[in-house]
Amino acid sequence: MKTIYKKLLFLFLLLPFTVLAQNTLKGTVVDKATGQPIPGVNVNVQGAPSGASTGFDGNYQLSNVKNGNKIVVSFIGYKTETIEYTGQKTLNVTLEEDTNQLKEVVVQVGYGTVKKKDATGSVSQIAAKDFNKGINVTPETLISGRIAGVNVVGGGAPGAKADIRIRGGSSLSASNEPLIVLDGLPLTNDVPNGATSILSTIDPNDIESFTVLKDASAAAIYGSRAASGVIVITTKKGSKGGVKVNFSSQVGINTVANQVDVLNADQFRALVNEKGSPAQKALLGTANTNWQDEIFHTALTTNNNISVSGALFDKLPVRLSVGNVDNPGILRNTSFERTTTSISLNPVLFDNHLKIDINGNLAFGKNQFQDENAVIGSAIGFDPTQSVYEEGSRYGGYFEWLEANGNVPLLPARNPVARLNQDNRRATSTRKWGNVRLDYKFHFFEDLRAVVEAGIDRFDSNGNTTVSTESILGYQPKPFNGPDYVNYGNYSKYTDMLQNKNLNAYFNYVKDLGKFKVDATAGYNYQLFQRERYQSGELRQPNPNTDVITSPDINLQSYFGRVNLGYDSRYLATVNYRRDGSSRFSEKYRWGNFGGVALAWNVAEEAFLKDNETLSSLKLRFGYGTTGQQDISAAYDYLRRVTLGTINTQYIFGGKVYSTARPEGYNENIKWEELAEMNIGIDFGFLNDKITGSVNYFDKKSSDLLADVVVPDGANIRNQGTYNIGSVRTKGVEFSIQSDVIKNDNLTWNVAFNTTYIDQKIDNLGTTVPGFQGYLTGDNIAGGSGNQIQVNSVGYAPRSFLVYEQLYDANKKPIAGAYVDRNGDGKIDASDRYRFHKPTADYTFGLFSTLNYKKFDFTMNWRASLGNYIFDNVSSNLGYSDAALRRDTDLSNVSADYLNTGFKYEDNGTQRYLSNYYIKDASFIKLDNITLGYTFDKNLLKAASLRFTAGVQNVFVLTKYNGLDPERFNGIDNNVYPRARTFLFGVNASF
Repeated sequence: MKTIYKKLLFLFLLLPFTVLAQNTLKGTVVDKATGQPIPGVNVNVQGAPSGASTGFDGNYQLSNVKNGNKIVVSFIGYKTETIEYTGQKTLNVTLEEDTNQLKEVVVQVGYGTVKKKDATGSVSQIAAKDFNKGINVTPETLISGRIAGVNVVGGGAPGAKADIRIRGGSSLSASNEPLIVLDGLPLTNDVPNGATSILSTIDPNDIESFTVLKDASAAAIYGSRAASGVIVITTKKGSKGGVKVNFSSQVGINTVANQVDVLNADQFRALVNEKGSPAQKALLGTANTNWQDEIFHTALTTNNNISVSGALFDKLPVRLSVGNVDNPGILRNTSFERTTTSISLNPVLFDNHLKIDINGNLAFGKNQFQDENAVIGSAIGFDPTQSVYEEGSRYGGYFEWLEANGNVPLLPARNPVARLNQDNRRATSTRKWGNVRLDYKFHFFEDLRAVVEAGIDRFDSNGNTTVSTESILGYQPKPFNGPDYVNYGNYSKYTDMLQNKNLNAYFNYVKDLGKFKVDATAGYNYQLFQRERYQSGELRQPNPNTDVITSPDINLQSYFGRVNLGYDSRYLATVNYRRDGSSRFSEKYRWGNFGGVALAWNVAEEAFLKDNETLSSLKLRFGYGTTGQQDISAAYDYLRRVTLGTINTQYIFGGKVYSTARPEGYNENIKWEELAEMNIGIDFGFLNDKITGSVNYFDKKSSDLLADVVVPDGANIRNQGTYNIGSVRTKGVEFSIQSDVIKNDNLTWNVAFNTTYIDQKIDNLGTTVPGFQGYLTGDNIAGGSGNQIQVNSVGYAPRSFLVYEQLYDANKKPIAGAYVDRNGDGKIDASDRYRFHKPTADYTFGLFSTLNYKKFDFTMNWRASLGNYIFDNVSSNLGYSDAALRRDTDLSNVSADYLNTGFKYEDNGTQRYLSNYYIKDASFIKLDNITLGYTFDKNLLKAASLRFTAGVQNVFVLTKYNGLDPERFNGIDNNVYPRARTFLFGVNASF
C-alpha cells in the first residue's frame, strides 16, 4: 500500500508539468562540426517569457509558436541562431562553436563567480560532461585523476571515504582535508558513527560541476578552513522550458581483483613438517582451504536515479531527483545502501531583481560493517589445512582453536567465516541538509546586490553490534569445563548526531567604468558545529559503560572582503581579506587575519596577439595569499579542565561510591597555524583553443604548525598534546593540457592529460635535543607492540619511514638480524634507524580520453603515480616461520615472502619488522575505467532517447609491488579491504 501511495504522489508531482506540455514545434539541435546532439540548448520565441531546452538527445519541443515568430537557439560556447517560423512542424538546427564565447565560461569562486578568462588565481573546474564514467557510488570518484594537483585515494569498502589532498596538504596533525562547499553550504568533514563519509550521502547524478580553488590567493576568501584548498560543488538546477525527465540505471558485478599471497595448504604442510614440533605436526588438518575465497565473494551493485526538471507555470524552475544505490561489498556481510531525494526551486522575481535559490536534500543510509581488520587478518593468517566447519562444534558448527579442556585460548586467531556470520554490525543514518539563498539587486541602485545565504546540515545515525550466543567472541564469564558455563553473546548500541548551521551575508558591487571594471564584495560568515552521542556499552555484560557524550560547540565567525579590478580584459587584479575567529583558541589568540593578492595579464587581448589563431589564448598569473588552520580534535585545549571519571574509575569509602576527577593537560598559548603560498601560472590556447592548458608553479609554507607532540616530563600534566611548533614547506609544478585531436562530422577524439610534481619537507620542529630523530607518527604497525614506522623529521618529507638498513648476502638475500651500524658505535640500536623514502608520490599523472564515432562513444581514464613507497606490513608481520609455529596448541599461516627470506624469528632483539627490506616501491600505472556507449535517438522509441553503456572499473594495475594494492593513503599495507574489479552495464533514458 505504501508503494502505491508513493507512486501516486510522484504522479501528482508530475501533473503540473504534463498539463503544460504542448507540442507544436519539434526538432533536434546538433553540433556543426561533429553532427552530435547538444543537450541543454535554449530554444525560445524571441520576446517570450519562456521557452524550451534540448534533452539528452538534442531534441526539443516548443509550444505556442505562431507564424512570423523568431525562434532563437542559443547555448554557451556556440553562436546563436535566429530563425523565422513559417509553420513548419519540424525545425532542426545546426550550431557552430564560438571560440570567443568559449572563453566566457563562468567558474565558481568564494561568494561569487568569475569568467574563466578573468580569473586571477589557480582555479580548475570540471563539469558533468567530463566526469569519470562508470558506477560512481560516491562523488569523489567523479574527479579522480582529472585535475592537476588534486589527489583522490578511495578505499575498497562499500561507500568508503576517499582521502582528498590538494597540493599535498599543508599540516602535520591538523586536518589536511579540503573545505567542501556544497551549493554555498560549507560542510564539516566529521561523520557520525555508523556512516562512511560526508560525501557518501550525495548522489553523484545530482552534481553539475566541481570547482577547485588550489592556491591561497583564490582560497583566502574562505580563510580559516581553506588552508588545504577548497572544492566548490554545484548541483543541478531546474530551468525554464518544457519538462525533461531523465532516468539512469546501472548494474555492476563486483569481483575480487587480487588476494594477499600466502602459503597454500600443501606449502604450509611442508613448512610444519619440516620445522614444527611433534605437537604442531599433529595439529595439521586434512582440508585445503583458501580462507580469502571463503570471506570474499562476487557482489551485485545497482544504481538508479530519476530526475524531473522544468518550470512550474512557466515561471518557477524546479528540479526533483530521487536516487538509490545498493552496494554490497566483496567482503561478505558488508554493504552500503543510500536513498536520496533532492529538490531545487529557483524563482526569479521583481523583474529579475530578486533571485531565490532553495535546495532541500534528504538522504537515508543503511550500512553493514565488519571488524574488517580482524576478519581479513584472520583470513590471511588462518591455518589453510583446517576446514571452515567442525562437526560437533559448540560455536555454531565452526572450527575454532580450543584448549584441551575445551576452554577458549587467548591468543589464536578466530575463524574468519564465523566472525563474518556471527558478528552483526548494522547502522542506519539520516542526513537532512539545505540552503536558502536570496540575491537582491537594488531597484534604485542596480549595481549593488545584497546576498543572504542560510543553511543547515543535520546528520543522525544509530547502530548496534550483535554477537551471536554461539560465537567464540561472545561473553563467556565461566570456563567451559566448569559447571556454570554459558555464552551470552554481546550486544551494544549507539546514536550519534552532528549539526552544522551556516549564515552568509554580503554585499556585491559591480560597475563598468568604460574599460575599467570593479567587482567588490564584503560580508560576514557565521558557522556553528554541534555533536551529541550515546554509547550503551556491552549490555549483556555486568556494569555496561553507558555514556552520553556532548561535544563542546565549535563556533567560527568571519568578516571578509574582496575587490576584483580589470582594465579592458587585459590587466586584472584581485585583493581579498578575511578576519577569522575560532572558539578553539583563547581570546588572546582567537582572531586571525588572512588575505591574498593576485595579478593577471591577458596577453592574448593585446593588439599584437588579438585574433591570432595560432596562439589564441595566453594569460600570465601571479598570486600570493595566506590562510589559517584551526581544525584540530581538541575543542578547548586552552582551558584548564577537570574530567569526571567513568564507571571504571570509582572508589568506595564508607560504603559510598565516589567518582574520581582528573585534571587534563592544556595549552593556553595554542593559536592559528598559518599558510603562506605563492603561485605563478600560465594559461594557454593554440589553434583557436583547439589545444588548451595551464602550467602552475607553487611554493607554500605552513608555520606555527598545530602538531601532536611529546611533552617533556614535568612540563605539563600530560605527556603528549597539541602545540604550535615548526614549519613545513611544499613546492611543486602542475601541468595540464587538453585537445580535440580529431573533430569532424563522424569522429571526434578528445584527450586530456595532467601531471603534478610535489616536493614537501619539514623545515623546523621547534627546539630539540642532540640526536633527536623526530616525532614518531602514523598508525601502529602489526608486529611487536605499539611500534610506529613513520616519523616527522626536519629536512625530510612528513611521515617518512624510519627503519634499519638491511644487510644482504652475495645472492641478494636478506641476512636475518644483520643491519648497518650507521652511527658506527659498534652496536645496533634505535639510533641506527634512518629515514628511507615516503608514502607520498613525487609525480602523479592523469589521462582521460573520449572517442565518439557516429552514435558510439568510448572513454577511458588512466592514472599513474611515481616515487611513492609502501611498508609491506603483511610480510613484516607474517613473513617468518615462527609466525606459523608460535605455540604447540595452534597454527597460523605465513606470508609467501617467507619463501624469499627464510626468516625464522619475529624479533629476537633484531627488530626484523622495522627493516627497510619491507619498504617497497609502490609506483603504479592504473587503468581506472573503460566505458563503451551507444545512443539511440527517438527514431527507435518516439517517447525517449536511449543510451546503453558497458564497461569495466579497476581494469588493471602495472606495478613492481607484489602486495595487494600499491595505492595506500597511509603508506602501510596491512589487512586492507581490497578494491573490487567491476563489470558494469547501464541505460540512460531521456524523455
